[in-house]
Amino acid sequence: MSDKSKSLFETALDELGGVLARVDEHRIDAACKMLAGARQIVVYGCGREALQAKGFAMRLYHLGLPVAVVGDMTTPPLGPGDVFLVSSGPGETSTVLTLMQVANDAGATNLLLTAQDDGSAAKRADFTLLIPAQTMASDQGARKTSVLPMGSVFEGALFLLFEVMVLKLKDLIGASPDAMRARHTNME
Repeated sequence: MSDKSKSLFETALDELGGVLARVDEHRIDAACKMLAGARQIVVYGCGREALQAKGFAMRLYHLGLPVAVVGDMTTPPLGPGDVFLVSSGPGETSTVLTLMQVANDAGATNLLLTAQDDGSAAKRADFTLLIPAQTMASDQGARKTSVLPMGSVFEGALFLLFEVMVLKLKDLIGASPDAMRARHTNME
């Protein structure tokens, strides 16, 4: 590996570590308790954030939690006791805002992951987990803070945060590695 490539990896990893070090662990724990106690969980994100949300949904399923992804044909209606986990780094995504309103109107709890705690989505959220990372809303000019393009640092932080949340949830609900593995699909 060239020195330049090594330096880029080191810089990107340092940036991700710096972002995650600023996420409030008490709020992570509170979000995990919210998910563990939900009647059902439905997740949503746009673009690359959607990929992270879908990966998290898969792990929630492996944990044995009732979870669905918006847009899948088997997504149930939301209601009281349910959690709508939604990611909107920039905090202004129109589809996110609309779906948060639908979830709210149905009596579900909106759990938002965002980089913008003063955005429109945060105002609609019942609970916000702030991930202080560069997104497409802050990737140009003086606001640019990352070597990674556009919203990549937010999306990378989402992946790592979700994996840590899986570990916390695993302990919280007493899920065993064997039970998780038993829920992995055999259709691959």
